[in-house]
Amino acid sequence: MKALFIGGTGQISTAVVKRLAEELDWEVWVLNRGKRNVKLPPGVHQIIADINDEKDVAEKIKDLYFDSICEFIGFRPEDVARDYRLFNGKTRQYIYTSSASAYNKPAAGYVITEGTTLANPYWQYSRDKIECEEYLMRMYREEGFPVTIVRPSHTYDEKNIPLGVHGKNGYWQVIKRMLAGKPVIIQGDGTSLWTVTFNSDFAIGYTGLMGNPHAIGEAFQITGDETLTWNQIYQTVADALGVELKAYHVSSDFLAAVGDSYGYDLEGSLIGDKAVSVVFDNSKLKRAVPDMRTTVRFDQGVRRSLDYIMAHPEECQKEDPEFDKWCDKVIEVLERAKREMQV
Repeated sequence: MKALFIGGTGQISTAVVKRLAEELDWEVWVLNRGKRNVKLPPGVHQIIADINDEKDVAEKIKDLYFDSICEFIGFRPEDVARDYRLFNGKTRQYIYTSSASAYNKPAAGYVITEGTTLANPYWQYSRDKIECEEYLMRMYREEGFPVTIVRPSHTYDEKNIPLGVHGKNGYWQVIKRMLAGKPVIIQGDGTSLWTVTFNSDFAIGYTGLMGNPHAIGEAFQITGDETLTWNQIYQTVADALGVELKAYHVSSDFLAAVGDSYGYDLEGSLIGDKAVSVVFDNSKLKRAVPDMRTTVRFDQGVRRSLDYIMAHPEECQKEDPEFDKWCDKVIEVLERAKREMQV
């Protein structure tokens, strides 16, 4: 079996490429610009190209045919329209990576299935993903284009910590605040439900859909089965660090309002995603992929991630003093408001 990855070196796709190449004996190709310093598994073929240069890509794959083509960097409708032009007739299956954030916000119920309505008025990223899905399913219905859609939720790896509120440089400044004994901001009251998935577990579900005839023309959400509150997520991180969690709860609406002027898109990432309780019903995926299971609990994954992060400071510990000051200011303003209201 032969697979082509568009991207293939990202947080999610790296685990899929590794599983295919090292455990499942697929012939794996990746197409990217070759600019990320990621070591590919032995035997993986690389095509150096910009996917947006259609003429160049078409020339480089003209003699190739794939059992599965896996798109991980298609974010806009024009991206998948380009893919249709490039890959129609070149594959038995085209797998598009969408997002669980595309589900209706707020959903009618907290248990999410593939049949939950797609609609997100708060996040352009999610609306673009929805448009991509709609285009591809139309090509499946009208032209027979063999599409499979996957919807990951919050997937992390050994280089990342899943958090709700962070700055432009990611999670490290929140970790640094914890280590320094400073309060960290948690959206809402921290009791909304969330699902986090280690990337190697995601890869079990994804690879099980590859070459699977039951996956053509279908959408599947791929998440683990462990559901936690945000308070539990932050407490687990603090426990792994060996520090006291000093949680400071702030309304998501307030965070979205005061984050915009600092360049933080918290309306999209919080109100359009992380502030909403979600529990995923993965029964459809498990019918198609009986091997799908959670093998890395969150407390295990966090410790694995922190071990890597602490051992690779230049790669992972990206300072973000602007976000640190923003957190201090948010907390100061709210504490002052409390004092002024105490009469």
